[in-house]
Formats: sequence, C-alpha cells, structure tokens
Amino acid sequence: MPQQIAIIGNGIAALSAIKSIREVDKQSEIHLIGEEKFYPYNRIRLSKGLLSSLEADKILLQNKEWYRDNEINLYLGTGAVSIDTREKSVQLSDGKVIGYDKLLIANGSHNIEPSVPGIKTSGVYTLKTLLDAWNIMDYIKGAEKILIIGGGIQGLETAWILSEMGKKVILSNRSQRLMRKELDEEASDILAKAIESSGIEILFNTEIAEISGRDKVEGFKTVGGEVIDCDAVIYSIGTKPNIDIIGNTKIDTNYGILVDERMETNLQDIYAAGDVAEYKRKPYGLWNIAIGQGKVAGYNISGKNAIFDHIVPVTTLNAFKLSLFSMGEVKEDKATNIVVDRLQENNYRKILFNNDRIIGAMVIGDIKSSPALKGAIENEILLKNLDYGNVSFSEIIQIIKESKTARSE
Repeated sequence: MPQQIAIIGNGIAALSAIKSIREVDKQSEIHLIGEEKFYPYNRIRLSKGLLSSLEADKILLQNKEWYRDNEINLYLGTGAVSIDTREKSVQLSDGKVIGYDKLLIANGSHNIEPSVPGIKTSGVYTLKTLLDAWNIMDYIKGAEKILIIGGGIQGLETAWILSEMGKKVILSNRSQRLMRKELDEEASDILAKAIESSGIEILFNTEIAEISGRDKVEGFKTVGGEVIDCDAVIYSIGTKPNIDIIGNTKIDTNYGILVDERMETNLQDIYAAGDVAEYKRKPYGLWNIAIGQGKVAGYNISGKNAIFDHIVPVTTLNAFKLSLFSMGEVKEDKATNIVVDRLQENNYRKILFNNDRIIGAMVIGDIKSSPALKGAIENEILLKNLDYGNVSFSEIIQIIKESKTARSE
C-alpha cells in the first residue's frame, strides 16, 4: 500500500535512502525537505572547489531530472521547523504541514563554533554550505594572511587550497601532532613536513584566545600570549548533530539521535541516518557511513528488512603534493603484528594485523593499493602463514589480490 514518506535533510544519506526506497517501492509519495535553496549537492567538494567558480549545478549529487523521474516532491529553501510524532506530521518554515507514515531524519550536522571572543567579527568564516564557500571566496580576494583553526581534513584541505592561491596561511592545531586518530607519529610527521614545505605555518599545541579587529579581522592572540596579525579566519574544529528539531518529541538522543541496526529510533516509523544519527553510542560524520546508513534506512522504510553492518571509517587526503590513505585501527597496541615499509621521503606504508587479519592501514605516497587494503579490512580476509618479519608491503598486496581472486572463482 502506498505510503507518505517524509525525509528531512537533502544530503547523501537522504539520497541514498531514496534510491533504496525506489528500488523496492515505486508508488509511495516521497517528500524531500531541504533548508538550502540549492538542489542536493556534494558537500565534500566544497573545500576543493574554492579554487574554481564552484557552480551549484556542477556539484549536484543527482541531475535535476532525477527528482522528476523518481517522482520526488522536493522542497528547496524550506526547512523543517518541528515534528509532531503523535499526529505524524512535519511543520515547515513556510507554514506548510506534511503528514507522514514513515519519517527519515537526515538533516546532518553543523560546524561547532569556537568559544572565542571576536568569533563574530567580519572576516571569520566556517565552511559547511555552498553559501559559506561563496562568502569565503568573495572575502579572501582581498585577504593576504589567513588563519585556519583546526587541523582536521577540512582544515587541511582549506589550508592547501588557500596556499595554492598564493595566500599566507597559518594553521592552528590544538594537539602536538596532526590527525592523531588516523595517523601514527611517523605519518603525522611526514604530513607536517609536507605542509610546512608548502609554505604553511603550523602552530602546534595552540589554542586561540581572541580574534581581534573592530570592523573586520585584524589578527589573533593565542592562549600562550602570542599576538599575530591576519586578514581572515576560517574555523573547522568539529561538527555537532542537528538535533534541535526533535526537542519537543520523545525521540531518544545522546550526542545524536539514537538508532538501532535498522536505523530506526525508539519511536516506530521514525528513522535517522547520516551525521545526525548515533549508532552504538557513536556518531560518525563520515561520507561512506552516511551512504550506508541511508541505504539501510531506505530499505526498512520501504518494507525490505536490512541491517546496518559496521562500516570501517576511511580517510583520504590529496594535498601538499602527497596522497594519504588511512583506514581502521592505527594504534599499535591493538595489533598482534605490524608490517612497515619506508620507501623514500614522503612515502610511508604500514599495515596492522590482529590474528592474521588486517585491522588497519596507513599509506602516504602511492595509494593505488588502497582498494585492496580496504577490501581486506572490510571483508576480514584471513591471511595465513605470513612471515611478518620478512614479508613486504607489496607482497601482502599481491596476496590480498590473489585471495580475492580465489574467493571469486
């Protein structure tokens, strides 16, 4: 029987859900609610696109005809204001009320704003939306020296793009090394040296105490008392799920909206996926996991039972004249065996094993091996009789490929 399906949020989790729904159910009416005025677009292209014109139509997740072909009722520039779980309806910002039989909350997250005096000063930005990107691109035309607060992937990509524009870039990082969750000390050191070789200054173990400037940004002060001038500030210190919309409901939350392995909340017929969801008490905020969760939610909404299998987080970076891949467990105390290859400068390859299975890997340099490593980790391929003291990285990759070929025959 056809249903009314409402989806709040129009990112990759929402579109993955729609694809799953339409795979099973061609008749139910789908309402896709997006707060931004743009058709759903690829957010991970934003920092990379700062060097280009970054036109909305060129970064779409699907072409505009796709929504018509799949009979999607698309609400652009119209946010969801509240949810009435008893009446099973969603109130929109334009006053319209949409009823639903099934509801998916996939409205993502927002960038955390640093608690720093001067954070509202003109010339301070964050990068989360296409409009953010356009505002940054417009402002930095007149800027020469820019502070990036946060050493995560987005902060690093933004720093790289700005340095490629000829800007002087300072990167502020709270900890003593970069990407502590994804890289070991040696890999972090290689990354830091590559960044500094690109002309970017890194301030390690640094917190910003104040952003100065009366009408616009003129500089900043660190907690340690150092005063440095700059023309603009871009912060990227983490994200927080957009859970305010469910404040008047009985949907369970912790940091995000709590979901089970079906992506269903504690309330029947209400699901959550992507950055807003918290599965097994862990919010992920990662692209590949949002796709997987959206797919599972969509199947269950359409009546096809699906379970969310754990997806191993993947991190990639192409910047500072190097390529980087990290996946799975990178802490040595979690591994029973480790294989490390050091080829030449800016090349580093490390595989971590536990009971003859790869649990994590890091590659800096040539990352052509990353698909093989990704498959081995995800499929928990058993690699027996390895001589860990003598086997090379390349030999392990070949063994993985042969193992996959043997399993497919």
